[in-house]
Formats: sequence, C-alpha cells, structure tokens
Amino acid sequence: MKIGLFSALFGDKPLTEVLDICQSLGIGAIELGAGAYPGNPHLDIDNLLESKEARDNLHAELSRRNIILSAISVHGNPIHPDKNFAENHHNAFRKGVKLANALDLTCLNGFSGCPGDGPNAVNPNWVTCAWPDEFRDILEYQWNTVAIPYWTEQANYLAEHNVNFCIEMHPGFIVYNNETLLRLRNSTGPNGKNIGANFDPSHLWWQGVDPIAAVRQLGLEGALFHVHAKDTRVEPETAKVNGNLDTKSYGDILNRSWVFRSVGYGHSIEWWKDFVSTLRTVGYDHVLSIEHEDGLMTSMEGLAKAVDVLKQAMITEQAGPMFWAKD
Repeated sequence: MKIGLFSALFGDKPLTEVLDICQSLGIGAIELGAGAYPGNPHLDIDNLLESKEARDNLHAELSRRNIILSAISVHGNPIHPDKNFAENHHNAFRKGVKLANALDLTCLNGFSGCPGDGPNAVNPNWVTCAWPDEFRDILEYQWNTVAIPYWTEQANYLAEHNVNFCIEMHPGFIVYNNETLLRLRNSTGPNGKNIGANFDPSHLWWQGVDPIAAVRQLGLEGALFHVHAKDTRVEPETAKVNGNLDTKSYGDILNRSWVFRSVGYGHSIEWWKDFVSTLRTVGYDHVLSIEHEDGLMTSMEGLAKAVDVLKQAMITEQAGPMFWAKD
C-alpha cells in the first residue's frame, strides 16, 4: 500500500514542483484533477489524449521520482438540472475515461451527482428525509428518471474503456453512503460492476457511519477501488445541541458541529491503524490518497502531518502473516 496525494491541494503550483514535494515527503502516488470541480491545473488533457509523447513524458516525470499515478479525478455533477452545467461535467467525465484508458489507469474518481426535484428544476435537490411524501416523489424521479438511465449508459462506456468509476460517497449527491452506492452499482446493468467506491471516511463520520464497518462491506462486495485519507472532527458540545447537519461555512470552525481535519487530528493513530488493517483484510493494497482540507493548518503542515500519521499506521502492516510451528 502506498501513501498518495490528491494534487488539488497544490493547484497553484506546476506539476513538477508538486511531484518534488511528494518525493521529499516519501509520497509514492498522486491523483490528478482532470476537469469538473477540481479543474485540471496540472494536465493538458487534449494534448495527453492526442500525443503518446506527452503521455510518455508524464510517465517519465513520475517514474524518475518513483511515483505512480493512482487515479484521474473528475469530481462533478453530470446530472445537474442546468443542462449546460451538466454537459460540461459530462464531457469532463468522458474525457477522463478516455484519458485514464490512455494512461493505463483503471481508476477514475468522481461524484454521483444530484438532479433537481423534477424536469423543470434549476438547482440540485438533496433529499434527507422521507416526509412530507413529495420528498419520496423527488427521489423516485431522481433515481429512476435521471440517475439510473444516465449511469447505466456511462457504465457501458466505462466497460468499453476498461476503466472503473470510483464514486466518492458525499452528502449533497444521491450517492452518499454504502446503501446508495450499492443501489447505483446494482441498478446499472451488467457493467455496473465498473462502478464502485473512492472511499473517503471523512464524509461518513458526521453522518454517524462507522467507516471501518462501511469499508469492510464494500471490500467484501468487490466495490472498493480507491481510498482517500482525510479526517473529520465532530465537536461534541456543539453537536449535542445542533446535531451534525450543518450548513455554516467551513471557515466558521468555532461554531460548526464538525470540520475536516488532517489525518490523525480527528481520530487517533490507533483508529488509522485499524483502518489500514481492515483495508488489507478485504484485499485492498493500492493507495491512501491524502486530501487536505484542514482549515487549521497550512497546506504543507497538514500534508506533512498526514504523511507522518499514515506512515505510523502502515508500518506494522508491511510484514506477511506469521505462522507458529507446533512444538
């Protein structure tokens, strides 16, 4: 298993500088944005699609630093009710699939997206409760009229290109937990197996989900493709009063019920050791890709601390099984 970095953290730096930072910290993998919300600050996508030389040069830059490319990221909303918005993110998704294939990658990371409440909607509508009854009508429309037909078509496209779509389960979109991920995977035909998880525990804690139980289920289902390393701190005194549904700015750290933290600053190293152990138990041996969104630390400070915690969490997981001979 390798420690990786989601490069959106350093969107203001050229890729070569980002790779040098990774090498200096002992990071062995990188995930690069290729459109939609993360943008593509480090990739000339059209040139990479057209030019084998450009792809070879990218691989060479990675190889000389002993870094692998773990995934392409197109986190977006291709089923947004605004047709122009949706089309832009759909095109980013399709280009991402082709680019992943051209770079010999199997992981394309992103979101499920979220439609509106009906065909005339302007903005997405994330339903969080079952009553009044029209909320369930919205869900019926979102899943059966929009999401399942769209993602069935995309699952076929993924299979044609030998690429997996690794959905980050994220509140605000229709796939936000194991149940909704597996529903989409199992509702999109025989190629639904190309849809699985980019597992990010940070979005699950504040929902009341145990990420270790969740990642175990997805691993056993064969739906675990890629993993993000990001922590969350739930502030118990605030959450006791207001609960965990919180729409205040992420910058309002003092008053929020929860905030994203660097790895090890929401949950202990012991928790992260258990997480790594569970990943290995279900057969995951790819990358822990650090996504830094900690408002209390600078980019470099948060990244360095996350790397340190993950190195400690992984060090006891390197040895193979031990067998004791009988006397």
